[in-house]
Amino acid sequence: MDPHLLRTFVAVIDHRSFSAAAQALGYTQSAISQHIAALEADLGTRLVERRPVGPTESGGRLMEHARPLLLRLDAARADIVGLEGIRPGRLAVACAPGTVTPAFADALAAVRRAEPGLSATVQVQGREAVLRAVMTGEADLGLVDGIAAPSDPLPLPDTGPMTTLALSEGPLAVLLPVGHPLAGRRSLRLPDLADAHWLDAPDTAVPLPQLRAAAQTDGFRPRASYGGTDLAGLGALVASGHGLAVLASATAAALPNTTAVPVSAPRLVHRTEALHPRRTTAPTRSLLAALGG
Repeated sequence: MDPHLLRTFVAVIDHRSFSAAAQALGYTQSAISQHIAALEADLGTRLVERRPVGPTESGGRLMEHARPLLLRLDAARADIVGLEGIRPGRLAVACAPGTVTPAFADALAAVRRAEPGLSATVQVQGREAVLRAVMTGEADLGLVDGIAAPSDPLPLPDTGPMTTLALSEGPLAVLLPVGHPLAGRRSLRLPDLADAHWLDAPDTAVPLPQLRAAAQTDGFRPRASYGGTDLAGLGALVASGHGLAVLASATAAALPNTTAVPVSAPRLVHRTEALHPRRTTAPTRSLLAALGG
């Protein structure tokens, strides 16, 4: 498959519009139509419904492959370009919200004191965006978090020639509003909460599909959704009764007007990992050392 055609296909599905995809990619609308027609001819099946615009069953299946394929192509380009030289005076860090902790801030401050001329930037993004930023060279280091069995690595997608390091593990907690009937419990079992009202916040809390898999149930259905990366916003929504969330105990305990109750079963931990290219700059190595990686 021609990757240019594949990028056009993803843009059309994402925007649900041929004209919007054309504007985003800098093509004419007729060129977008030709790209989709060529891709459909190549695969011998219809991929896009025209009215309204959306994926067919085959198109939906192709979308499952398209994003990882395109990301690996971008990562390959960034890896080769990176061989020509790295930027030693820059430290760009992409962080999932739950990884921006006092320990991270202190470690970054130590690196900046050691290198006064360092240009340091921190970008808080969703977990998938963090992976993309590191794989495409936009960030020198990525920090991601999630749940795993104790000492197990995070279930990250294929990131190619990247290095992953474990930074920390800690307990999980269910975040509830103050006064919730379960707020007085000493601990909670996730399978017992399958039918509770949940807040779908995939970039700030544990994604609900992961809770379903961990509890081996088809429950954990969202009552409301939150697409932001602000932990304070997540806490405000939980405090107002929009749904429960699971996150690191230390993070949950710091959110006002909420109660954090430890998760007792299944046996899971909140894990933070660092992701970086095989070739790193001195500032990146210094930050990893300060973080204990």
